[in-house]
Amino acid sequence: MLDFFVYDVFTERSFAGNPLAVVTGADGLDGARMQAIAAQFNLSETIFVLPPDDPAHRARVRIFLPRAEIPFAGHPTIGCALHLCPGDGDLVLEEAAGPVPVRIRDGLAEFAAPRLPGPTAPVGPELAAAALGLEVADLGHGAHRPCTAGADPGFVMIPLRDTAALARARPTGTAFEALTRAVPKVYCHAPDGAGTLRARMFAPANGIAEDPATGSAAVALAAPLLEAGALPEGETRLTIRQGIEMGRPSTMGLRIAVRGGALSSVRVSGRAVLTAQGRIAIPEGS
Repeated sequence: MLDFFVYDVFTERSFAGNPLAVVTGADGLDGARMQAIAAQFNLSETIFVLPPDDPAHRARVRIFLPRAEIPFAGHPTIGCALHLCPGDGDLVLEEAAGPVPVRIRDGLAEFAAPRLPGPTAPVGPELAAAALGLEVADLGHGAHRPCTAGADPGFVMIPLRDTAALARARPTGTAFEALTRAVPKVYCHAPDGAGTLRARMFAPANGIAEDPATGSAAVALAAPLLEAGALPEGETRLTIRQGIEMGRPSTMGLRIAVRGGALSSVRVSGRAVLTAQGRIAIPEGS
């Protein structure tokens, strides 16, 4: 049996935010058993804690969706770091995408993205609108236009004109299948007051009908924000609210630094609360 802990992440109260399973003592598990456990929890992500390769780091971790392993994710990084370091401190988690430094102060964890997002690629507005059951007129705010951003494999980023359009968005039929054939995750965002965005993320092909909070998408968002002229030289701080339409409100901080007209760092912050804990059986081998 393995110990597990369920945290609600990007929130300060239970039964809000994005739930995460943290499984400790996982160094005896292979990937197939980890995947079976993640499928059993059926949360958007499950993180497994292993001994670090570098003794200067806190832990090596592996992160699984219900149907696949991924190299990096935001809310598992935040939740796992707060589990391993309940007080103030600095630590590094070894993720498949690279070492991820995390700073914790007064219950707030902030990580630096291990990779900066590269250039975006445009997405046709007609297909983007149809995939969400919307009209083309619902798309865009400011200079933001639909695109793909991020890596492994990233996100389809769809800016919407307001939160009313965001609330109406739904993955819709063959258009959504066509939109997500190469990049299976769709992240929609809309302005929600000064310095604040509201977002939703859909990834049904990954077993996630909708995600209450998506830290890796916030990292990827830095690229289209820069290209849309929304990031001046220096540091920009934003708040992202997500999960509202699901009844699991989440709040994350996004801190982006621009130097010489290029991204120099992207940091995401949030809190977490322990909601459940217990023990889970180790799946039998195949």
